[in-house]
Amino acid sequence: MSTSVELPALGESVTEGTISRWLKQVGDTVEVDEPLVEVSTDKVDTEIPSPVAGTLLEIKANEDDTVEVGAVLAIIGDADEGGSSDDDAPAADDESEDSGEEPVADDEEGRTNQQTDDPNRAEAAEEAGSDDSGEKPAKSGKSGGKSGTEVTLPELGESVTEGTVSRWLKEVGDTVEVDEPLLEISTDKVDTEIPSPVAGTLLEIKADTDDVVEVGGVLGLIGDADAAESAPEPEPAPAAEKDEPTEEQADDAEDPGAGDEGGQEPISAPTDGEGETVEPKAEESEPEKPEPKAEKQDESKAEKQPAVAPRASSGDSSAYVTPLVRKLAQQHGVDLDSLTGTGVGGRIRKQDVLAAAESAKQAPAAEEAPAPQQAPQTKAPAAEAPVSPKRGTTEKMSRLRKTIASRMVESLQVSAQLTATVEVDLTNVSRLRARIKDDFVAREGVKISHLAFIAKAAVEALKTYPNLNATVDTEAGEITFSESENLGIAVDTERGLMVPVIKNAGDLSIAGIARGISDLASKTRNSKIGPDDLTGGTFTITNYGSAGTLMDTPIINQPQVAILGTGALVKRPVVISDPNLGETIAVRDMMYLNLTYDHRVVDGADAARFLTLLKARLEEGDFGSEFGR
Repeated sequence: MSTSVELPALGESVTEGTISRWLKQVGDTVEVDEPLVEVSTDKVDTEIPSPVAGTLLEIKANEDDTVEVGAVLAIIGDADEGGSSDDDAPAADDESEDSGEEPVADDEEGRTNQQTDDPNRAEAAEEAGSDDSGEKPAKSGKSGGKSGTEVTLPELGESVTEGTVSRWLKEVGDTVEVDEPLLEISTDKVDTEIPSPVAGTLLEIKADTDDVVEVGGVLGLIGDADAAESAPEPEPAPAAEKDEPTEEQADDAEDPGAGDEGGQEPISAPTDGEGETVEPKAEESEPEKPEPKAEKQDESKAEKQPAVAPRASSGDSSAYVTPLVRKLAQQHGVDLDSLTGTGVGGRIRKQDVLAAAESAKQAPAAEEAPAPQQAPQTKAPAAEAPVSPKRGTTEKMSRLRKTIASRMVESLQVSAQLTATVEVDLTNVSRLRARIKDDFVAREGVKISHLAFIAKAAVEALKTYPNLNATVDTEAGEITFSESENLGIAVDTERGLMVPVIKNAGDLSIAGIARGISDLASKTRNSKIGPDDLTGGTFTITNYGSAGTLMDTPIINQPQVAILGTGALVKRPVVISDPNLGETIAVRDMMYLNLTYDHRVVDGADAARFLTLLKARLEEGDFGSEFGR
């Protein structure tokens, strides 16, 4: 009976490790606790011992592969298992000759290959993809059939029965790790990435782009590389090279809940010049990316070597780097050729890329600083805005973009929408936030923004004016007032605008709402959001001010009857009434709040009363009791 060798836990915060080198090869005999493989992490290099005595039958992770804790590294069992298994075609042929039996290999069309009397069957098997090194011999079903693990469409929500394949992130022949995104699936409620259930090679794609697949339907097939029908490894799909966020990339993003709609913190002023610096992307030699994979596979199948295969120590982007590192480099515009790796054997790690990106951000700031001989008022010239590569091109609308378009037009057609605006003085909120924000981050683990205070005040006002927290059925002639305040927060993503919902927001404190905003924004941008998180909203807030917009007229998210838009937070001189000084001019933190409402249910006076209560609550700024202030 065979035993799986898994990557053990190597520390409380260690979630993955990189294979440095194999100390044993397929077919070697090993004893209990005898070292099998060396694994490198960011904190420690260690040897993984064999849990049992036996023969190394199969290696599941090659050198330089990054595997998660708990992933299978190898299979150990009796030598007879390796000789008679389907994974060892030559051995199976020998046994069949000794026994006089005629082995049969089934393919997908039911054909069989007679091998007993063929003196050149070993050579034919080798041409079909068998390995001279014997590390992973060809499977007996090589001549037409494929064996492996099926990737099926999982359940994406209670009411979701099918999904459409938006695009494949991997091509046939690509190596994938456990939980690495394979493809994107789009439904009417959510766009999500489908991860690989196992590590291996993508052998076959069962559902092409734009195909509609039912829940449980087979999307693709993953197995051993030797099961692939074509020996040359195909180039990566162009779709996989776009600037799309993946599961691993978003985990390392700075404050995924910040900025954008639904984000954590409105900007201080639309013209303060402290927006994100857009950096030109470094030129990368994309067509050369498949070469490192081929080199790595050739090295893993070469003769047994006592030491680690040599790796480039620096300045060589053709050396193998993980997909995460490449995507991070592409996202931040970092040239891998310019980096010196700090990992094992000079391997470039994600920390190297992030450090280079941070240095690149600081460099323009230093260059723009006025020289000593310059006059203090001299400003550095504004950075030239880059030209988008989409200029002059045509692209197909994504399923999510089509859904957004149809729903926005439908909303304008079915409801009578108009917008009311008030200007709110948030100075007291800003002062309270400045006093508590550091302690809040330390205690709650998320940042607190003005949006959390606005959301809290809004759900309080909805309890007083429930007609803004309702739905209308004109055919039945009924208005339903919700018994809870389920707050939708519009989140801007690379794929389009999505509105996850904080359920029962009326029962939450400001801290609970801040955590909900941060959690939902992170899940949405990392494609972790589910259909249940996107349904059930009764009132929506959209924070377009985080991008610098002062005012807007947001469209109602049906079947709701109102949506609140928050503009940019700016410092502006205003006239205030002071009990001691009378009317005086002071610099205050000001914001426009825009309420779009459905005139079928909400009258203008109702909208005005709601906004007046909201304005008074925020300008009072009496939220300190929640923070012990």
